[in-house]
Amino acid sequence: MNQTFLADRACGTCTLCCRLPDIDALAKPANEWCENCVEGKGCRIYQRRPQLCRDFLCLWMTDERLGPEWDPANSHMMIYRQGPQITVLVDPDFPDIWRREPYWRQLSDWASEPTTEGQYVIVFAGDAVFKVD
Repeated sequence: MNQTFLADRACGTCTLCCRLPDIDALAKPANEWCENCVEGKGCRIYQRRPQLCRDFLCLWMTDERLGPEWDPANSHMMIYRQGPQITVLVDPDFPDIWRREPYWRQLSDWASEPTTEGQYVIVFAGDAVFKVD
């Protein structure tokens, strides 16, 4: 799996990574805007941001198999890999979007892909957590 940013992709106005995950280094809870984020523009402390933020790679930015519908600005989801786990963080303003097409089909396909690591998909939508089977 390619773990570098694709040349033809950019964050643009997407700032979901500043909202959806919890970031302990900034005492930022999940689903709340980071105090350092300028919504639609990016990070005020970009040059000094925590290592976790520096290391983060959104799957849409790194996986050429994902089309424009997976751009977080379109899908309202942020997706990343953690070993065999594919983690999906859903924008709380669109809590059921992951159940719609084309997203549901792809999430189900990922969950059923035979891998040596035992790949699985976990969806975080608000306070709810789902394992895709």
